[in-house]
Amino acid sequence: MVEQRDIRFPVEGGDFLRGWLFLPPKGAGPLPAISMAHGYAGIKEHGLARFAQAFAEAGFVVLVHDHRNFGASDGAIRHDIDPWRQIADWRRAISFLESLPEIDAARIGIWGTSYAGGHVLVLGATDRRVRAIVSQVPTISGYEQGLRRVAPDMVAALERLFDEDERAQLRGEQPRRQQVVNADPSIPASYRAGDAIAFYLQPLPPGAWKNEVTVRSGRLARMYEPGHWIACVSPTPLLMIVALADNITLTDIQLRAYEQALEPKKLVTVQGGHFDPYLEQFPNACAAALAWFSQHLAPAKS
Repeated sequence: MVEQRDIRFPVEGGDFLRGWLFLPPKGAGPLPAISMAHGYAGIKEHGLARFAQAFAEAGFVVLVHDHRNFGASDGAIRHDIDPWRQIADWRRAISFLESLPEIDAARIGIWGTSYAGGHVLVLGATDRRVRAIVSQVPTISGYEQGLRRVAPDMVAALERLFDEDERAQLRGEQPRRQQVVNADPSIPASYRAGDAIAFYLQPLPPGAWKNEVTVRSGRLARMYEPGHWIACVSPTPLLMIVALADNITLTDIQLRAYEQALEPKKLVTVQGGHFDPYLEQFPNACAAALAWFSQHLAPAKS
């Protein structure tokens, strides 16, 4: 049986990140490991346990952490998202895995989805401790996504929202907030699509998640360009899992980025939209990731 433990580890500034450690049934160690995290405003309870459980059953130690300011993790400004802070924190997650006696530090892979699918591209290009990468429905270009997902007649109002928040912080006010999902265009929100609303508002443990994010998180998202790093990931093996009808991180942008990646690489496409890899397409997305990690994190042949 897979063992699931609650864990925590320190990050810069005195905060602790918390999450789950999945340990496979007893076997010969040290074992390969996978570090996982969720995307924009997501927490580990948003469908990550299914992936982690499957990876652990196949013999991997799996660490799933909540980003700073979200879920069980610390953070003074709740629901605030800085992608570069999340990447720096993720390096500590890798260091934490390296410190565990069960782990073979030479066989650590990373799995990221959506916003974190972009993070793993940056990590893969800049941290050679990572030996295999799975990037699922990744953010490639915050700028291009913003051009597509925000109607031209709404851009001025969005910029005013960002600017008013910035001026308020100069006056000593706390960062302003908006909702993560809401279908009503009169209410500021990050996502309005029905599949996003259903995913984020799925039943979760009481108090685990709040439909809220700082306004400035949106500005940082529109500035975030992890696709610039994709050609630098090689020689670390990269698997990209792309949904063919993704209207969140946008299928064509992901496919164009994949063409810029160097070998070794592999592309797996699945039917449906951005959230289908967690749902109807979970068997295909999970199997592809597991096969990739099994191929590239296997023990070296003597």
